[in-house]
Amino acid sequence: MTDTDRAPAAATGEKRPFDLGTGPGRVLVWFYGVFTVAAASRSIVQMTLDFGRAPLAYALSAVAALVYGFITYSLVRGGEKARRSALVCCAAELLGVLVVGTWTMVEPSAFADATVWSDFGMGYLFIPVILPITGMMWLRSAKKA
Repeated sequence: MTDTDRAPAAATGEKRPFDLGTGPGRVLVWFYGVFTVAAASRSIVQMTLDFGRAPLAYALSAVAALVYGFITYSLVRGGEKARRSALVCCAAELLGVLVVGTWTMVEPSAFADATVWSDFGMGYLFIPVILPITGMMWLRSAKKA
């Protein structure tokens, strides 16, 4: 069944799940999609060419790519279960950014190369620290809709 085959929710009397990828959610889908590709590309190239140089940094970039990808998928999928999953992932992402950002500030020698979350995402215009906060705000407001 395609979207065009479905009857409007009002006509069938059923409550349709809130579409997380509409309105401000569409901007989040775009940003998370771009960051998924950026972090995945970066980590794949770095791990393929020079993994021994900074394995922790490159592995953290790969983890960031997985988190970004899952959040993107959840926002596109929509529904309450996807909203809750994305909310948990955004909280985990924010925790990761704060831990890695603090770690790179306190002990810069711990990372031989930067990660997506290094210095709170300074290399990415601080978007990695802003994105999960914005995402959580959107996901919390989407529950009320």
